[in-house]
Amino acid sequence: MPELNIEKIRLILDETHILREKALKLSRETIRFCANSIRASHRQEFEKADELIAEARNRVLDVKEMLKDKPEIYYTGYVLDAQKEYGEAVLTNTIIKELDFPTFEDLGIEAAVYLNSLAEAAGETRRYSLDELRRGNMQKAEKALEVMDDIYYMLITIDYPDAITQGLRRHTDMVRGVLEKTRSEITLIKQQQNLENKLKEAIDKLG
Repeated sequence: MPELNIEKIRLILDETHILREKALKLSRETIRFCANSIRASHRQEFEKADELIAEARNRVLDVKEMLKDKPEIYYTGYVLDAQKEYGEAVLTNTIIKELDFPTFEDLGIEAAVYLNSLAEAAGETRRYSLDELRRGNMQKAEKALEVMDDIYYMLITIDYPDAITQGLRRHTDMVRGVLEKTRSEITLIKQQQNLENKLKEAIDKLG
């Protein structure tokens, strides 16, 4: 019977298990901070949103460093999902504040994850656009629509298997759907406004 160093194997697996549990905890915290940050960004509570993003970033980078020698954990769903939520929170905040987009290197996340974050942020941009419509800010609503349009046409140029892009095609289809719906709603409201203006002009002439 071959000699087996079971104790050494056990120590390696113990270490892996401990790192997995830590990564899972930090990833869950990241997702929670990001959800709250997106909510704060929509409410234009930008100082709060930035603080929550900073908390999420710390955890994303901590997990990345912690798992640099543990790819079997790093490339599991929950770690990359947390990165995606972080990217979405940053990009949503960026769009609402009308800033330049950070790169995936700036964020410290994987390239494919960044693309999926971008798609998710486009969905949040629809919400922002509708919020601006309700506030009567047609110009900002249309600018948000332009951002969604730019994101969509950027994403459709990425033509790789889902195994490489982590399901980007499905997210791109989602962006197309929300883009078309938002464009339709903005167009309808503009038509209504034009009609109201023409009626007002006609009434003013009669008066």
